[in-house]
Amino acid sequence: MSRRPASERLIETFIRLSAGVAIAALVMIFIFIGKEALPVLTSPKVREEAGLSKLFLPQPPAAGKPARFSWQPVSKVPKYSLLPLFVGTIKVTLVSLLFALPLALGAALFTSEFAAAWLKEIVKPVIELLAAIPSVVLGFLALIVTASYVQNVFGLDFRLNTLNAGMALALAVIPVVYTVAEDALSSVPNSFREGSIALGATSWQTAWRVVLPAAFPGIFAACVLGFGRAIGETMIVLMASGNAAVLSWNAGHPFRSLSATVAAELGEVVKGSPHYHVLFFIGVMLFIFTFLTNFAGQMFVTRLKEKLTGAR
Repeated sequence: MSRRPASERLIETFIRLSAGVAIAALVMIFIFIGKEALPVLTSPKVREEAGLSKLFLPQPPAAGKPARFSWQPVSKVPKYSLLPLFVGTIKVTLVSLLFALPLALGAALFTSEFAAAWLKEIVKPVIELLAAIPSVVLGFLALIVTASYVQNVFGLDFRLNTLNAGMALALAVIPVVYTVAEDALSSVPNSFREGSIALGATSWQTAWRVVLPAAFPGIFAACVLGFGRAIGETMIVLMASGNAAVLSWNAGHPFRSLSATVAAELGEVVKGSPHYHVLFFIGVMLFIFTFLTNFAGQMFVTRLKEKLTGAR
């Protein structure tokens, strides 16, 4: 058995070392965030002001007033309810996916099945180029340009609102969904298309009834990635949302998301205060929510692939 060249062993060592450093860095980040969030569960002082009951239950009602969910960490009586932030995060994510998924999947289907080769070489790089636009630029565009148009067209009371932020956020989600979905559609064997057309199906029928079902696991994975991209976005929602922690499902109202709350408040919070530890707890919640979403999506895709291939 011949010895491998020294250059090959060096490259393999470098790759292993790079992977190990990346994993170690990720673990250390999780440890740091978890350590700073832990006092929410363990410290009596922090729990008294911002324990789990204060984070997920409404504040006790005042005289003559109903119980409320409020995020007012800097006040005479601090309030740390996370429900308005969760509702705002889910609301803007759903609005962005409502705009992004049809556009991204439609463009992926067009470039994969119907576009000429020369047109595909233009459309695909242009759409993927959206991913290179910094999110702060998209947020600036939504804040300065589109907010007034959205308010006037839909007759909304607030200039900065969920609809405006969701449309801007969709521009950040489209390239992620498009790239993965287009790769999934292009990876469907040509024999599927040729067999369908040989049986008398049109190009549209082939794309809709043959190619799309065959590529569905990859398309679903693209949608899950788009969901994760939307729910973790910070700068766009920070600039275009209005930053009002209001408990409302109305897409015309301003809101505040979990990630935008951390970005806006962590730089000025007093280190070691209950507010400080709650912000890190929000980071942990974001990680857990994103992890569970991606894990559930991966499990679904795996089972669907096994079903389609007849492995089960």
